[in-house]
Amino acid sequence: MIALAAVAGFTTQMRVGSLEITAALAAVALLAARPRVRAAAEIGTLTPMQVDFDIVERGGRRPLQVRPPVEIGRSKDAGVAVNDPEVSRQHARLSSYDGVVYVEDLRSRNGTFLNGRRVTEAIEVREGDEIDLGTTRLVVTSVRSG
Repeated sequence: MIALAAVAGFTTQMRVGSLEITAALAAVALLAARPRVRAAAEIGTLTPMQVDFDIVERGGRRPLQVRPPVEIGRSKDAGVAVNDPEVSRQHARLSSYDGVVYVEDLRSRNGTFLNGRRVTEAIEVREGDEIDLGTTRLVVTSVRSG
């Protein structure tokens, strides 16, 4: 009888322990999935930066080098002009503060996406990131001070 009580107590402790581990893993997964967003008040001062990326459009691929702040869009006046009917005239903006480059959507019709996630506020851009605007993709090859 004592052995049965010990086994029942052990089983209950294992279930509680397993739930705690599962909850901890879920919390870590949520924190890891959070986008790299910082409030504008935290951003700080302007630091000259340089961003290199490849623009992948329907007509092919072309490299481009820019110094934020720069607007991306279909307009001929945009710093990064793309020939894509699904891109707004003023679609997105790259800006830099304190050595960090950010992308933000400028209320475009079809949205701006960073690594498959919709951009809802300024979000940090890093080397290897992919910015999607319509059917156009900007692959970030380098982010450095300059």
